[in-house]
Amino acid sequence: MTRSRKDQESLQRETDASMQCGIVLHPAGHTRSPAMHNAAYRALGLHAHYEAYDVPPSELARAVEDFRRRALRQWAVSIPHKEAMLELVDEVDPVARAIGAINTVTRMGDRLVGTNTDWIGALRALERVAPIAGQRAVVLGAGGTARALVYGLRQRRCEVIVLNRTRERAEELVRELGANASGALSELAGIAPEIVVNTTSVGLDEDVSPVAKDAFAAGMIVLDAVYSPARTRLLREAESRGARIVGGKWMLVYQAVEQLRLWTRLLPDGPSDEEIDGIVDTMAAAFDEAGRA
Repeated sequence: MTRSRKDQESLQRETDASMQCGIVLHPAGHTRSPAMHNAAYRALGLHAHYEAYDVPPSELARAVEDFRRRALRQWAVSIPHKEAMLELVDEVDPVARAIGAINTVTRMGDRLVGTNTDWIGALRALERVAPIAGQRAVVLGAGGTARALVYGLRQRRCEVIVLNRTRERAEELVRELGANASGALSELAGIAPEIVVNTTSVGLDEDVSPVAKDAFAAGMIVLDAVYSPARTRLLREAESRGARIVGGKWMLVYQAVEQLRLWTRLLPDGPSDEEIDGIVDTMAAAFDEAGRA
């Protein structure tokens, strides 16, 4: 990649004072984002720092104003704040507006701009395995991450079916984002999709799955957005049935690379490049190391 001298010098002036970034979520104990981003900053030679902010919902508005005063350059937004953040920034880009959830806030001059990189992370994680355009996909769950998945899969012209414990929320998501159908989690076995993505929290640090083992079949691509444990019960059971599995680590890594690109301007806009691949490897290694700590 060829970087402009203007971009390099401008960013260096900002980072000389150690630029602050972070992630806002609640609770914060499980996040590996600081390890990933700080490793990427070191690899890029940036004098920046990233940390986690544990902010309960009742304190979110106050925290955003504090971040504004402190001139945080960028912060990621995780559960449970992705939808509430829509009302707290100065501008919401068209993608985040369509998804109805923000996972990234970037300071642009004196304005806070909300966007969403979850959908990019999910698509690039799935496409590590095989092309996905035009296939039948099932999204499990109907929260902010599910909304990003539906948006992204529709960008790839997939037929998208949303299954959720509460059928009404799935129906609402279908209406708002133009998915094809909705239903209950128990209906997965009767659909025979080529792609399954779990966006529920079921399986997070516990050995349970939101769907039955016999719902999976050989040749499916199965992504679990849950990244701890690395091999959730859903992934193990899908693999035992012959499915190709993708851990939640890769969705997290790829969406983080896109966040990094947004504020540093030092990475190319695209899914693959020698420098992009290097940062992906750096973040993935830091993710794994943080999991062993």
